[in-house]
Amino acid sequence: MTGRHTSATAGARTWPTAVLSAAAGVLAVLVVLVGLMWMIGSPDGAEYPGRAEQGEQTGETSRPGQGGQAGQAESGTGAVELVDSTTHTTVEGAPVDPAPQQGTDGVIVHPLRPTPVHAEPGGEAIARMTPTQISDTWLPVIDERDGWVRVLLPSRPNGSTGWLRGEDLERAFTPYTIHVHLGSMTLRLLSRGDEIGSWPIGIGKPDTPTPAGRTFLLGSFTDAAQQFSPVILPLGSHSDTLDDFGGGSGTVAIHTWPTEDVLGTATSHGCIRVPRDALDRLTEVPLGTLVLVDQQ
Repeated sequence: MTGRHTSATAGARTWPTAVLSAAAGVLAVLVVLVGLMWMIGSPDGAEYPGRAEQGEQTGETSRPGQGGQAGQAESGTGAVELVDSTTHTTVEGAPVDPAPQQGTDGVIVHPLRPTPVHAEPGGEAIARMTPTQISDTWLPVIDERDGWVRVLLPSRPNGSTGWLRGEDLERAFTPYTIHVHLGSMTLRLLSRGDEIGSWPIGIGKPDTPTPAGRTFLLGSFTDAAQQFSPVILPLGSHSDTLDDFGGGSGTVAIHTWPTEDVLGTATSHGCIRVPRDALDRLTEVPLGTLVLVDQQ
C-alpha cells in the first residue's frame, strides 16, 4: 500500500547532547511511504501503513537506510555489498544478544555517516548502519571495547547485535528504561532507576505473542489515516510468528487503542497497546532508549 505520511517530531525526538527529549510537534515533513505495515490493527481489522515521524520514513524509497537497500564497505579486495540493517531486513551472521534482560548505562549512539556493522571489533563487516531510518537512527550501547561499541540492531532476527567504530558515531545519554511485563500486562517507565510511571497494557495473542527480550525505541511517526493512536512508536523487534504483516515487516510497536477494554488482554498481533497518558509520557523518551520485555 501507498500512503501520504506526515513526518513530525511529535514523538521521541533526539537531542545531540545529554538527555534527548521527544517533545511533540517540532518539525512537520510530508513524505510518501511505500510497503511497510506495522502490526497495528484498526478497530475493524484493517491494517494501516506506517507513517514516519521523527524526520524520516519507513517505506522503500530512495532515501538511505530503507529496507532491502545495499551499501558498500571497503575490504582488502575492494568494495563489498552490505545489506542495510533496518526493520525491513535480516542480517545474517549477527551476534546474538548475550544478556537479553540486562540493563545498560544509558549510552546511545547515532551514526554520523553510513558505517559498516561488524560481527566483532575489527572483524568481518556483516551489514551497514545508516544515519536515518524511520527516524534519526539512535541505538543502545550494550558493550564497548577499544574504540568499538556493540549495539542492538533493528533488523531480524530478534536479539541481533553488531559492532560499530566509535569514530563514526555521535554519543548521547538517556536516563530512561522502559520495562514491559507480559505476565502482569504492565508497562513501567523508569528514569535513572526510579519508577516514574506504571500502566496496564494489551499484548500479543497466544498465536502472535509479543516477543520477550532486550530491544529499543526505534522511531516515532504519525498516521493521519487512522484514529486509534496519535503517535506510533515502533521498536527494534519483530513478531516471532509473522514473517510479515499486512504487506510489511511485522515490526512491533507501542500505540494506543480507541477503547481501553483491550488493556489487560492478549488480543494484538504482537504490538503493545497502552493508555493515552502512557503514550504521552513515552513520546518524551529519547529514541534509542532501552526496552526490556519479560514474562513477569
